[in-house]
Amino acid sequence: MSGRDARDRAPRVKNRAAAAVQITAEQLLREAQERQEPSVQAPKQRVADLEELSEFQGRKRNEFEGRIRYSRDSIRAWIKYAQWESSQNEFERARSVFERALDVDPRSNELWLKYTDMELKARNINHARNLYDRAVTLLPRVDALWYKYVYLEELLLNVPGARQIFERWMQWEPNDKAWQSYIKLEERYNELDRASLIYERWIGVRPIPKNWCLWAKFEEDRNQLDKSREVFQTALEFFGDEEDQVEKAQQVFAAFARMETRLKEYERARVIYKFALARLPRSKSSNLYAAYTKFEKQHGDRAGVELTVLGKRRIQYEEELAYDGTNYDAWFSLARLEEDAYRADKEDGEDVEPTRVREVYERAVANVPPALEKRYWRRYIYLWLQYAAFEEIETKDYARARDVYKAAIKLVPHKTFTFAKLWLAYAYFEIRQLDVTAARKVLGAGIGMCPKPKLFSGYIELEMRLREFDRVRMLYEKFLTYDPSLSSAWIQWTQVESAVEDFERVRAIFELAVQQSLDMPEIVWKAYIDFESGEGERERARSLYERLLERTSHVKVYISYALMEVSVLGGGEDEDGNEIEGEAGDPELARAVFARGYKDLRAKAEKEDRALLLESWKSFEEQHGTPEELAKVEEMMPTTRKRWRKAEDGSDQLEEYWDLIFPDDERDANPTSFKFFQAAQQWAAQRGGDEGEGGLSYDLPSDSDDDDDDDNEEADGDDAGESIAEPMDEDD
Repeated sequence: MSGRDARDRAPRVKNRAAAAVQITAEQLLREAQERQEPSVQAPKQRVADLEELSEFQGRKRNEFEGRIRYSRDSIRAWIKYAQWESSQNEFERARSVFERALDVDPRSNELWLKYTDMELKARNINHARNLYDRAVTLLPRVDALWYKYVYLEELLLNVPGARQIFERWMQWEPNDKAWQSYIKLEERYNELDRASLIYERWIGVRPIPKNWCLWAKFEEDRNQLDKSREVFQTALEFFGDEEDQVEKAQQVFAAFARMETRLKEYERARVIYKFALARLPRSKSSNLYAAYTKFEKQHGDRAGVELTVLGKRRIQYEEELAYDGTNYDAWFSLARLEEDAYRADKEDGEDVEPTRVREVYERAVANVPPALEKRYWRRYIYLWLQYAAFEEIETKDYARARDVYKAAIKLVPHKTFTFAKLWLAYAYFEIRQLDVTAARKVLGAGIGMCPKPKLFSGYIELEMRLREFDRVRMLYEKFLTYDPSLSSAWIQWTQVESAVEDFERVRAIFELAVQQSLDMPEIVWKAYIDFESGEGERERARSLYERLLERTSHVKVYISYALMEVSVLGGGEDEDGNEIEGEAGDPELARAVFARGYKDLRAKAEKEDRALLLESWKSFEEQHGTPEELAKVEEMMPTTRKRWRKAEDGSDQLEEYWDLIFPDDERDANPTSFKFFQAAQQWAAQRGGDEGEGGLSYDLPSDSDDDDDDDNEEADGDDAGESIAEPMDEDD
């Protein structure tokens, strides 16, 4: 039990319904404001005579003095004391308070500003001047005091005095705003030569690009164009021509070019841009390139615009590569960009060297993938291939292209993985150079170092184009010695031998192939059978089918076997162009194959395969058989029934499924009920012929519950010999 009193708990709300009168938050706030008690206000005192005034002032002074004694370092207390004295027109006392405060903290900016503001409000100008003079002497780095001092003198129209104050201030080398204020003072009174001299002094103190640009713009605004150009030239001489120095002076170059553009001196502006961009790397001159691009788009020709756009894209790709050197997509884009620029220059008739393109490719291939995994090397190898293609096609430097291929092959770790496309590209390059021996050596080295199916296939294709059939046979022997399970390789070899009409060799190859452990033996058997069928060798094809059926009893084998027996084999044209009739097939043999396949599949209880075989058999009888044979096959066709079985999840629930029912199975399992159903079907067929309505069928069942019930009752009444253990079914 807790020691808390039950009365301390919040009361339990029994009725949670909404109140009859709803109160908004606005009403609550308004009522709270209205019910607040009024604050206590001090009574107003009215001073009736001088004696009361003196008493009041004495009391306030005692309060202020007490505060100051309590916190002598509180400048706010001193300021309030002095301001109160000034409000009583006791300026001498106020000055005394400020002076006492300055003895405490002579470097307080706020104190000096309040002191001078008091004198200015009282129109004591000379006192304010003296205070500003003392303040700027003591605190020369406080700009606010200088600004107020200058403003005071200019307000009194004492321009020479303001200029003198600025000169005192400039001796301390203040920030840029102070120099600009001095210049604006001279501009307000149209003393432009004085302002130009101030700019010169300002540059001597702070020679940054921004100040040079401001000076040149000032000279341009007062129409001193030669002076403005002189300023820019002096600035460029000051910064220098080195890369770091030009990088600092980019703002000066851009401003100089903009000025020449405003003066419609476009060639001058273009020279300035090119001078700066030629001395800066692409990654450091993006802003300057953007300005140059804009200039060329407005005032340049097509070649100039393309050149600037090219430079801008170079900068973009360089930035991407600076972030990730293995971004091979960016390397491809940059290489294509440089190749396009090289082609464009050649088309214009210029004698250019592919130095820039080669530099890009050399930089790209230097970024070797960090891991020895083939997926990282796929894009990288295409860089080498594209590099070699450029040297071969564009520059016609075949020796350099050969060196590129050799370097790429030397770099790839062939013991871990290889690239057949690289070997084949190198070999075909040698073929284009009419050096077949070198190409064969390249492919032979590739097969010897790292044999691979694609490499064998490429080498064989090359020899086939050269019509070197003996070499092709040797390559196929090495290929199948390397991997005898490749069904496609066996078939390709037989196709080669068929092309040269060496049929005995074809049969020997097929016989050797079917004895191997193949990855896809079915395609080899099919190719072998198709070859014998194409040659009109029915007995050989029949023998092959029998051998295949010893290994497998697939339904497609029986169907193909039967169709072979009925098809016409051989035929064609002789050397004189006369048509030769082929050997006709025997439908009886085909029908025997169908019957044999049906019997075999029935013994193995393959219902779907039996149905597929019967469909093919039925199509065969429709084309080659008699109506009696067709009717016999149709009687063997299966029907579908809805049945129930226990669920596979282990529960006792029944699940519904569709089952194929073959008449042969029904006849053997339930002969009595089968004869009954057969008689019922005949009766229904006769009745349907008389009245135009159908009878019983084994098609898909309807959704009517009455039909299902009638079928079940009929089956229960007449199927007395049916086994009780057979699953429950529903006839259609």
